[in-house]
Amino acid sequence: MRSNDWLQQAQQKLEQAGVDSARLDSLILLEHVSGKNRAHILASPDSLLTKEQIAALNDLLNRRANHEPMSYIIGYQEFYGRKFMVNNQVLVPRPESEIIIEMAVKLQPKKVIDIGTGSGALAITAALELPNANVLAVDIDPACLTATKENVQVLAPGRVQTKESNLLLAIADQELAGATLLCNLPYVPDDLQINRAARHEPQLALFAGPDGLDLYRELFMQLAERPPKTRPSHIFCESLPSQHSDLNKLASDHGWQLKAEQDFIQCFI
Repeated sequence: MRSNDWLQQAQQKLEQAGVDSARLDSLILLEHVSGKNRAHILASPDSLLTKEQIAALNDLLNRRANHEPMSYIIGYQEFYGRKFMVNNQVLVPRPESEIIIEMAVKLQPKKVIDIGTGSGALAITAALELPNANVLAVDIDPACLTATKENVQVLAPGRVQTKESNLLLAIADQELAGATLLCNLPYVPDDLQINRAARHEPQLALFAGPDGLDLYRELFMQLAERPPKTRPSHIFCESLPSQHSDLNKLASDHGWQLKAEQDFIQCFI
C-alpha cells in the first residue's frame, strides 16, 4: 500500500469517528510508525508501506478512532517546546498551563514546589527555565511520580526532587517557607461534560467536587494550619475562568490576595 493511500483511508475513518483533527492525526501516526518526517511523507506519496507498518498503523488508528488521546498513542506530549513522556496514568499537559511558567519566570523564585505534578511537565520546565531554583515535584499518586522521574532523567537529570504527598502534608516547613507553589490541581466540576478524549485520562486528575474546587479548598486549609513562618511567597493556581471569582474568594478567606491573573491562571500572594 502507498503511504498516501493509507493516509486518505485513515483520514476518512477518523472523520467518520468524529475526530476533528483527522488529517493531522493521520499524518502524525504515519510519521510515528514510518520514522519519516512530515515533509518527506507529503513529498513522497508513492512510498510503499510494509505489512508490518500497515498493521502497526491500523492498530494505532483504531485507538485514535476510539478517541484515545494522541499523546497516549504516540507516548509523548510537547510542553513549552519539549517532549514529555506521558501514559494513561497521568494527565496530558495542556498549553494553557504554559502560562504558569511564563508568569513564574518573571518572579525568578529560588524555590519552587509543583503540587500535583503528574508527568512533571511544570516542575521540569520550571527547573530548566529557572536554573537557579530548587524544584520539588509532589504528587499523591506513585504512578505519576514514576512518570515524573522518567522525564526528569531524560530532560533535567538531577534538577528536580520528587516526593509523595497529599498536597502539602509531607512537605517540610523549611521546604514550604518562601516557596513559589505551582498548583494545577483537578478543577473540573463533577457534572461538567468533557470531550471523549479526556474521558480516557485519569478521572481523579480532572474532577474535584460539585464546583470543581474541592482540592483547592483542601490546599488553602492545609496552608492555614501551618505556622506563619512556613508561608509560601506565591501560589499559582489553574482553574476555569468561570471559577476565578470563587477561587479568589476562597484564597481571600484564608489570607491570600490576588496579584495577577491571565486566562486560566491566577497568582496569589
